[in-house]
Amino acid sequence: MSAERGGLDAAADDWLIRKAAGGSMDAYEVLIRRHRDRIYRIALRMLGDTHDAEDVAQDVVLQLWTALAGFAGDSLFTTWLYRIVVNRCINLINRRPRHEPLLDPDLLAAPGADASAEARHRARAALAAVTELPPDLRAPVVLVDVEQLSYREVAAILDVSEATVRGRLHRARRQLLHTLREWS
Repeated sequence: MSAERGGLDAAADDWLIRKAAGGSMDAYEVLIRRHRDRIYRIALRMLGDTHDAEDVAQDVVLQLWTALAGFAGDSLFTTWLYRIVVNRCINLINRRPRHEPLLDPDLLAAPGADASAEARHRARAALAAVTELPPDLRAPVVLVDVEQLSYREVAAILDVSEATVRGRLHRARRQLLHTLREWS
């Protein structure tokens, strides 16, 4: 469930945005603390590399300070913020050499030690398959299936229709199923 679905969270964000846009570093820091984990998670799932995800998250945090004044409030703050994160990730993916491996070995160590070897293998395979998707298919998978955002939220983040989100998810899931079957 997204943080914006709770009216109090959205109201708190709105108040923090106004204060931060007016120059309050304290309000900005609280706003960042509220969203930092999800910024990083989205970047990590999009990029498959902990170092790149940290870089993107840091870039977004820095960019946000100057960009807040331009936030018009036409969409939810999280919609605007996650669009920035996804766009940064897509830009980085497009700049990567085609032969560069997409997965960080540290990321492949997940899930935790209590999971069975088979469960860990399946999780690593699924993560690897997601990072093989092109960015336009990867983003909806990460945002809907991993971050559990609604189709409406994802459509707003990606600036596409809900039907486009559904179509991309269908194609992505079909491609993931095909890839995972090949690997098994």
